[in-house]
Amino acid sequence: MDIISQIQNGLVGALGPFGPIIAVGTLGIILVALVIPAMIKDSKDPLEKLKRDQEGRSRLQDTEPRTLRANRRNQKLDKYANFLEPQDAKALSQIRLTLMQAGYRNRDAVRYFHFAQFALAIGFLTLGVLYFLLFKSGEDSSAGEAILYILAPGGVGYMLPKYWVTKRLQTRQEEISDGFPDSLDMMLTCVEAGQSLDQSIIRVAREIEVSYPALAEEYEIVAQQIKAGRDKPSVLNEMAERCGVQDISSFVTVLVQSQTFGTSIADALRVYAAEMRDKRVMRAEEKANKLPTKMTLATMMLTVPPLLIILVGPSLLGIMKLFEM
Repeated sequence: MDIISQIQNGLVGALGPFGPIIAVGTLGIILVALVIPAMIKDSKDPLEKLKRDQEGRSRLQDTEPRTLRANRRNQKLDKYANFLEPQDAKALSQIRLTLMQAGYRNRDAVRYFHFAQFALAIGFLTLGVLYFLLFKSGEDSSAGEAILYILAPGGVGYMLPKYWVTKRLQTRQEEISDGFPDSLDMMLTCVEAGQSLDQSIIRVAREIEVSYPALAEEYEIVAQQIKAGRDKPSVLNEMAERCGVQDISSFVTVLVQSQTFGTSIADALRVYAAEMRDKRVMRAEEKANKLPTKMTLATMMLTVPPLLIILVGPSLLGIMKLFEM
């Protein structure tokens, strides 16, 4: 008991009245950091080992050079898959779709996202502990203040990757919506000039690459998939799913129906391009109509107080002089 009392008194003297709590919390964080690698490490599967050995033998026997795929999975992260990926198939599909719509198409994007959440949460939590110990701990500090300075940075670090992905998704969708009417006009011009839809998609992607790179990238993916021999409806539907924009989904529906019923693609593009131009004008008018409402609060905060000071200030000074007399 004397040893425990001495340790407790030493922690109180060094870290303040909450020294034992801080020490126990720090020890818990260290233990969690040591245990997590052992928990997420999977045992090696004999079948996977045999498969890797066979692949190594086939590479040694193959004398011709091979071109590796650029978007291959990182095999070093496979042993952490149970920890870095949701086990629910629906949740995994949803987060993968969200990252794809934000522009992250890497096969390990879900794993990188969850790893960033975990790493930033632990890092910010550690910084919060160090900041509290160095600057805020003392006799006047309370338990609520300690929890706020320690846990709040961890929560911010955990939510930061999600906020980043959400903002990137919104920016990308806005860029696609802004550039889509112009791309339709270019596509209509190419089709009416005698080019096929596939050739017009390639030409439009080349022309809008500087102004709208996200939309140009989607068109290039569609063109390459069609060149690879995939059917056009499935390729266009995948494009609509990747973009997550209602205008693209409607455009895909128009093209698929035009191909199914054998109608002219030029006529369909002409009608839909005119509709998209009108819709863009309506969006601009909507933003313009919202602007006065948004400026009202700023106008009241920045204009009314100086105006009151100018109008009421001299009267207040005169009244104060009368009371002094």
